[in-house]
Amino acid sequence: MAAQRLRELTRDEAAARSELVRVRAHAVTLDLTTGPSTFDTTSRISFSAADGAETFVDFLGDSVRSIELNGIRLDPADHFDGSRIALPGLAVDNEVVVEAVGRYMNTGEGVHRFVDPADGETYLYTQFEVADSRRAFAVFEQPDLKTRFAFTITAPARWQVRSNQPAPELSLLDAVEGVQPRATWSFAPTPPISSYLTAFAAGPYEMVDDEVSTRAGVIPLSVLCRRSLREHLDADNIFDITKRGFAFFEDLFDREFPFTKYDQLFAPEYNMGAMENVGLVTIAETYVFRSAVPQSVVERRALTVLHELAHMWFGDLVTMAWWDDLWLNESFAEWASTTAQAEVTRWSTAWTTFSIAEKTSAYVSDQLSSTHPIASDAQNWSDVENNFDNITYAKGASVLKQLVAYVGRDSFVAGLRAYFARYAWGNTTLADLLAELESTSGRDLSTWSQVWLQTAGVTTMTPDLQVEDGVITSAAIIQSAPPSHPTLRPHRMGVGCYDLRGGVLQRTSYSEMDVDGPRTPLADFAGIARPDLILLNDDDLAYTKIRLDDVPLATVLSHPRALQESLPRALVTAALWDMTRDAQLSAADFIEFLLPVLKQEQDSTAIKAAIDQIEVGLNLYLAPHRRDATRARVTRGLRDLMQAAEPGSDAQLQYTRAFARIATDQDDLARIGALLQGTDMLDGLAIDTDMRWVLLTALASAGIVDEAQIDAEAARDATATGAERAAGARAARPTPQAKQDAWVAAFENNTLANQTVAAVAGGFAQVHDPALLVPYVDRFHSEVLQMWQSRTFAVASGLATRMYPMATADPSLLDATTAWLENTSNAPDGLRRIMSEHRDRVARALAAQAYDRT
Repeated sequence: MAAQRLRELTRDEAAARSELVRVRAHAVTLDLTTGPSTFDTTSRISFSAADGAETFVDFLGDSVRSIELNGIRLDPADHFDGSRIALPGLAVDNEVVVEAVGRYMNTGEGVHRFVDPADGETYLYTQFEVADSRRAFAVFEQPDLKTRFAFTITAPARWQVRSNQPAPELSLLDAVEGVQPRATWSFAPTPPISSYLTAFAAGPYEMVDDEVSTRAGVIPLSVLCRRSLREHLDADNIFDITKRGFAFFEDLFDREFPFTKYDQLFAPEYNMGAMENVGLVTIAETYVFRSAVPQSVVERRALTVLHELAHMWFGDLVTMAWWDDLWLNESFAEWASTTAQAEVTRWSTAWTTFSIAEKTSAYVSDQLSSTHPIASDAQNWSDVENNFDNITYAKGASVLKQLVAYVGRDSFVAGLRAYFARYAWGNTTLADLLAELESTSGRDLSTWSQVWLQTAGVTTMTPDLQVEDGVITSAAIIQSAPPSHPTLRPHRMGVGCYDLRGGVLQRTSYSEMDVDGPRTPLADFAGIARPDLILLNDDDLAYTKIRLDDVPLATVLSHPRALQESLPRALVTAALWDMTRDAQLSAADFIEFLLPVLKQEQDSTAIKAAIDQIEVGLNLYLAPHRRDATRARVTRGLRDLMQAAEPGSDAQLQYTRAFARIATDQDDLARIGALLQGTDMLDGLAIDTDMRWVLLTALASAGIVDEAQIDAEAARDATATGAERAAGARAARPTPQAKQDAWVAAFENNTLANQTVAAVAGGFAQVHDPALLVPYVDRFHSEVLQMWQSRTFAVASGLATRMYPMATADPSLLDATTAWLENTSNAPDGLRRIMSEHRDRVARALAAQAYDRT
């Protein structure tokens, strides 16, 4: 289905419509039994307006059958332009009824329709953020026109049908012999909520029920998944995390859970991690674990569950007036969920995980030319879609954590409680929250907001020491910023001193201080013996890059296993990684540092991050003439780690996966094949369904298995996930024909579902020999705009990101992308942003390669 890129709402239009319209009620009637491609949808909207004014409602679907405004029929041909329905001649009190035909999607947007290949069952779910409720029904599609939504849904009687309110008794419509019985579910009206937070799901979902006692009474809980995944659903774990979150958030916010029930539905072919629909949270089905997964993934799932639950207060009860404040919505949920995870679950080191995974990704994004202030200027829906990024989530949460430290947690929490009390069921801006925090903390936050929220970029902190005979005579912290984003910011920062004792770097002192401006003296350091390591931003309070001067750099590189605690080790590793990316440390030295670090690492997220960094360093930042030898060294290191790991451990699982991805030596590939066939074994390693695909795809990318073997594995795993894995394995084969087939299937054709597209794109990019992708340098740049114009944002942005031939990373690729940016004047902002980020990454890779050569 071709994407409909039609008129989108601007911030100014939304503000004008909000001044004019007050929505009293919105009834939605849906018939989901009309066929496999479309559904019938009717909206009945009651609203007030100025007498004689005109406005419009939004709809993006197959067709509009009829429009009736205050009893007068309007011709759809004259009043519907494909995305808007014009409503002229309004009265003070109005009712509009729109009967239309909606279209099911296979892109993870609007109403997504999925047919399970395991049993042929059909499943529907919705994804409406940012502006896709209009794909399901005619609506005033903007967050500040809250109203009470009442859904009436007709579906097969044997299905589960869920929405924002508790499921009512179904009304059987027909019981004709030979005809599948249908039924209607009429849901009670919701409290006042925004349209993007409405939701429904329908299909033969399996459901597990529970309940939680709250301040508001007993709240029903449920967890749902499709029938063929039920055996893998660990609902008890989901309920445990959920109940802990309920208790924590009700206490933290001093306010009862605001809704009537809480469903969590694991959705197939889901684009994101999850979505905070009121009372019906949708979560990526990849979080139903059918095979062994790293503990980092289990920890991430718990964070996701808590993140969406936090949104029930911040986002759903109180909602942003416009998408400028998307960052606050998401950053708050990140801060609240990480705080809950650290304080009421077994993941007490959640803030270390945050530093490794979230903060590091924010630093990377903040150094791209596409970086933007946390409080972004969202002029339209496209701007919003572009800003679902690491600045909005990870940097925003990092800065919000700093704000908590700045005003004090007690004052911050008191401000939140006042905020919820004042603005419940309403819409707000950042200024409303800051006013409450200023009131409870007594601090003026206007300057803080200006430098932290309204300017972009990340600063760097470097120690500046004068030393004589091993004694510090003067010390200071130098704060610097790039010319493109020169703002220097105030920080609350910890500084730790470490000395090497018996091969271990032990912290001998720690102090916190305010750091501001270009130079902050460290008066207390004068006269002390120079430590082996001065670690700026120890305890990770501040959002800033850090540097190691020559002595600490030499110390940590020569003693990679000297830091025993996970957080300082993560901070030092992040500093070295950043120096590698900035062409101040060779990729070879960084990889040599990380391999022995992995021998002692127990933190699952740290292991994952280190493996990812090693792969990027190997494939992009290492000088090309050194890659074969370094790949052999890395492969040996991973093989040794895999064999030495505790049987059945998280480390064993991760090292085996990494070894399979990186190995190219024939003996190593034979070992991988033997593990797959069961003729070789690692004690404790389960060669389960997903591990089989990891091993098979590794062999496919090395040219060891052919399409027939991939087909046989797909028949063995006759599931949707199996079909996706098979598509990725076929695309990973190292032949020109395999890459051509993948290109046509994903980039040129427009029939595959979103997750299959992602799998094909991932396999296409998986190469040991970058020469396979050289033909696609020109092809990508000549075809990417046409591809973008034929897809929805979610699919187009994924393809433009994943199928860029980054593996080639040479001057010709940089020249091609630079020329595209200079000569393609008609590219949408979203595509231009992705292309500028590609250019930045290639330029960074070339600089790192040049440094590594020397």
